[in-house]
Amino acid sequence: MFTTSHRSVLVDYLRVPAKMLDLDSRSMVVEVAAASGRRLVWPLAAAPGPAPEHRLGDLRVFASALADDEARAVLGEGGWAPAEPLVDASGAAVAHIWRGADGSVFLPFSPDAALVNLWSEAYRAGARSAGAKRLALRAYYRIRPFLPRRVQIALRRQLARVQARTAFPRWPVETAVHDLYDFVLGLLGAVAGEPVPWLAPWPEPYRWALVLTHDVELQVGCDNVALLRDIELAHGMRSAWNFVPRRYDTPDATVTDLTERGFEVGVHGLYHDGRDLESRELLLERLPAMHDAARRWGATGFRAPATHRGWDLMPLLGFEYDSSYLDTDPFEPQGGGSCTWWPFPIGDLVELPITLLMDHTLFVILRRDESVWSDKTTFLRERGGMALLLTHPDYMLERERLDVYDRYLATFAGDETMWAALPRDVAAWWRRRAASSIERGEDGAWQVVGPAAGEARIARTEPGSVFEPGS
Repeated sequence: MFTTSHRSVLVDYLRVPAKMLDLDSRSMVVEVAAASGRRLVWPLAAAPGPAPEHRLGDLRVFASALADDEARAVLGEGGWAPAEPLVDASGAAVAHIWRGADGSVFLPFSPDAALVNLWSEAYRAGARSAGAKRLALRAYYRIRPFLPRRVQIALRRQLARVQARTAFPRWPVETAVHDLYDFVLGLLGAVAGEPVPWLAPWPEPYRWALVLTHDVELQVGCDNVALLRDIELAHGMRSAWNFVPRRYDTPDATVTDLTERGFEVGVHGLYHDGRDLESRELLLERLPAMHDAARRWGATGFRAPATHRGWDLMPLLGFEYDSSYLDTDPFEPQGGGSCTWWPFPIGDLVELPITLLMDHTLFVILRRDESVWSDKTTFLRERGGMALLLTHPDYMLERERLDVYDRYLATFAGDETMWAALPRDVAAWWRRRAASSIERGEDGAWQVVGPAAGEARIARTEPGSVFEPGS
């Protein structure tokens, strides 16, 4: 359907049918050309890193932009004219989308760079400082070890009021990544003049996914696995349990019981001291012990304690998947988020973002009930997302909290459009999806070719769904 001059992270991720041409690699623009002869063009992406925030209507763009004089030099002749403005934080135009006389479109920024800068949280370094909030958070974690527990909780509640007002990523929902997908797919449809096929996020017959996970932080949690396990079994669901190899004793019988009942076991750091991803050297020093635990438990997944994460270090983990990133959560020690409710790649690693608020924050800090989970899950269901919940058996000992969990699962248990999946199954599916493509069959119809054939669903974006600034 399209030809491209360079590999596009975004086009490739959505699995839009596009054949890359063997062109002059010195070209500084990516061209996605349709059979109509019209093209979508943008600057070649630089490496992920801090970038200023720009706006195109309501679309947030964290990527460098070519000023109009630079764009004019790149485009040359051909009836190009500036159209919609890309503005900075003050509202001043810094660049424009350019439109050709034939209907071609030039973007002054790379959507590939904008996407990776959101996934990787590079926007945190490029965005304006959140002064008071950042200082308050730093001060709290510096003095926390010296404070009584009740004082810690009181301060966290005060801090949470400030954190909840974080402008970006918005909480409880941030749509920036998916707005970018819609924007680019709309432009591709416009230049093609026909619906654009791409691979839907979930295998047939499912339209969204619910993924249950648990981080076991202390011995008390390990000793009380059955409390949450039995609630899930009653609803016909299974979950993943992440244990810490060198903080407490994890009996082989516990792991065997879980795996024989169809649950999954993962690795939750080495000591739960928050230092596993502190540096490359320390990570490489600790990985052999974490891999030993993974082999012993049959684990393929990892989650970092306190969801500490580092984009450059994550590919070194050597697991099939990780689940340490958030979609959006201002309340964690490392706040922020990847701004997406779908899995995404970090090198060869499949990342499964946590998309629902953690139990301790829900019950203790915000003092709310399961409606926070249910409302977000309903939103994710409507948007074809992944509701990935993290709870801790250490904090889920009280009958009242167990009842909340029971009610939440009961709300969605009978939904036939839901894939109640283990994280390892989601990661395996996304690998099959990434290794598959959409091609035209002999009858001219689109079909899926590759390991996801027979289970993948082809979605289509109509040409009329073109992004309108300010909409």
